[in-house]
Amino acid sequence: MHPNSTPAPRSAGRRTSSRRHAVTAVLGLCAALLAAPAAAAAPAADVTPPVVTADQVMPHLTALQGIADRAGGNRAHGTRGYRDSVTYVKAALDKAGFRTTLHRFTHDGATGYNLIADWPGGDFGHVVFAGAHLDSTENGPGINDNGSGSAALLTTALEVSRSGLKPDRHLRFAWWGAEEAGMVGSSAYVKDLSAAARDRIDVYLNVDMAGTKNNRSWLVVDDDPTAAEALKSYFAARNLPTTAIGIGGSDHVSFGDAGIPVGGFATGIDECTHEACDRVDNVDPRVETTSTNAFLHTVWQLATHR
Repeated sequence: MHPNSTPAPRSAGRRTSSRRHAVTAVLGLCAALLAAPAAAAAPAADVTPPVVTADQVMPHLTALQGIADRAGGNRAHGTRGYRDSVTYVKAALDKAGFRTTLHRFTHDGATGYNLIADWPGGDFGHVVFAGAHLDSTENGPGINDNGSGSAALLTTALEVSRSGLKPDRHLRFAWWGAEEAGMVGSSAYVKDLSAAARDRIDVYLNVDMAGTKNNRSWLVVDDDPTAAEALKSYFAARNLPTTAIGIGGSDHVSFGDAGIPVGGFATGIDECTHEACDRVDNVDPRVETTSTNAFLHTVWQLATHR
């Protein structure tokens, strides 16, 4: 999480779309269809979101910790630790059937990478985009900030694959580079999008720090009303407190600056943020799992409804 961000202004106006519906049918067929009982209609696909356990989330954090340990103790932009982190996440997504691409950018004399993953299907004119930054600072392995968000995002993507989800809207995921330098990777990505490609993104969801110990409240981005309500309702149903926050603090700033509705949440900083002690044992598995299920629930809801 980049601590020096400020709420971004919103661009006014979002597109409206219209679709033509041509109906050509024989009157007798229409009558037959109207007379058919509701029970004869094909059943709707089950879009109930799955529920994951710590055993499905925490191994990703253990893997990122191992990557940092083998790479001098961090996973910062421009380092082997970051590149190996990208390789780890990409391999899991490729195996699960995602179409992955690397978006390259340059910062501080080093090549950076954003990992983009598209799930086949859904309306490409209406994109639900979910992301988290994958890099750490140079001071430590960054397992809560933001291995925890990256793991929650990866678990969500893998559950999309495992369930064979057929979303109404197109689903896209991203793991951003150089967030700790000031949202550099996500900003470069949004800048490289055409105006039409930006306009196709209905909402961007961000998760940055998902497993903070002694978490007292989930900090919910209060911008896109549907995303905010989905998250708040999820936590409220479990008697978990939330605090509304504005657009600021992480990669959703890059999308908000471009006039794209944003949502997401964080569990807040702790004494190990940006320090060497931000290791896997700095993450609360219960909080991490709750955060992952909340994010998964919201992605499911937004992807299967317009």
